[in-house]
Amino acid sequence: MQTHIVPVGFDYDRMIAPLIRDQFDVDRVILLEGTVGSEANVEYSRNIARKLEQDFRNLLGAETVRERLDDVYDYDAAFERAFDLINAELDRDEGVDDTDDREVWVNLCSMPRPVSFAFATAAHSIMVERQADRDRIHTYYTAPEKYLETELAEELRATRDLLRDLDAGDDAAIAEAGVDPDRVADRLASTTDRLAEFDERGTTIGAKRIGDSHVIELPVASFQNVKPFEELVLFTLGEHGEFESVSELAETLAAELNEEYTDSFRSKVIYNVDRLGPGGKGYIEREEHGKSYRTSLSRIGELWVRAHADEDRDVA
Repeated sequence: MQTHIVPVGFDYDRMIAPLIRDQFDVDRVILLEGTVGSEANVEYSRNIARKLEQDFRNLLGAETVRERLDDVYDYDAAFERAFDLINAELDRDEGVDDTDDREVWVNLCSMPRPVSFAFATAAHSIMVERQADRDRIHTYYTAPEKYLETELAEELRATRDLLRDLDAGDDAAIAEAGVDPDRVADRLASTTDRLAEFDERGTTIGAKRIGDSHVIELPVASFQNVKPFEELVLFTLGEHGEFESVSELAETLAAELNEEYTDSFRSKVIYNVDRLGPGGKGYIEREEHGKSYRTSLSRIGELWVRAHADEDRDVA
């Protein structure tokens, strides 16, 4: 049983062609549509999703659903969505004999990079947490046979040359043929400008501001699982944000657990914070502050807490 999670961008072939050619047994497909960008881009992606929905059903016989991804530049939300989706698909039909045979495949070909990296990192994180299921989780990429941008540019060059010939001709003859000379001149100028931009900058222009920055940090997942007491440390940091010292964190933990705050308990907290820190799993950041260390979650730690926020916690 295979579920394919497919974030949809502007590609069609790479979303479905490799599955047909390699004869995958696709049972279920989740198509994720972005809703951020220009109206033309959103509508174009939506049309691709409609065609994929139809063809996954008709050509592969797969149950197909379409869902919205509100902001394709929100890495944190994409990570959380991926984490929930992959876990949910792994656990679908729990209790049924073939549950352990269900595999989840995540297509990383399309959508803006924040979504692709978020889904890849989430899949990696789940592999670490669910060791017994790691062989049931797959991320994959397909290279295109050719890119259309360069071919479109060549077609545009041919059109520009034709417009130049027309523009250099006799205006009266052009008008007599039913063509507006001013329109020819406008289209020539516009086409020439677009080609100049393409030749100078490639397929994209500028750097978009997202939130308060032009850079989206892409954190790396830990290679180690999180133990129960470490979970409590992370959730406590997630709830309180930051502690001026590890001792302050330990006092808060003792109070929440109704335990006596002793040197032994403080040592236990320090040990777990060290394991979760930069030299360990990387979920906690520690900044020297006088004789103490200000303690807070790292970016991947924040994502871990966000992804696990609704889970029941058992402290050992």
